[in-house]
Amino acid sequence: MSFALYLIGLLLLVAGIAWGLSTAGLAPVYIGIASIIVLGIGVMTAVSRTRAKDPPA
Repeated sequence: MSFALYLIGLLLLVAGIAWGLSTAGLAPVYIGIASIIVLGIGVMTAVSRTRAKDPPA
C-alpha cells in the first residue's frame, strides 16, 4: 500500500513540474525528458524504500 501512495505522490510531483515548465515556456521535448528522469528516480526510490527487508541468514 505504501508503494501505491508513493507512486501517487510521484505522479502529482511530475504533473506539477510539467505544468510549471510548460507555463515557463519550455519546449515539450524538454518537459518530456525531465518528466521521464524524475519518474525513473522516483520509481527507483519507491522500490528501495518499500521493499521487504531480507531476513538474516
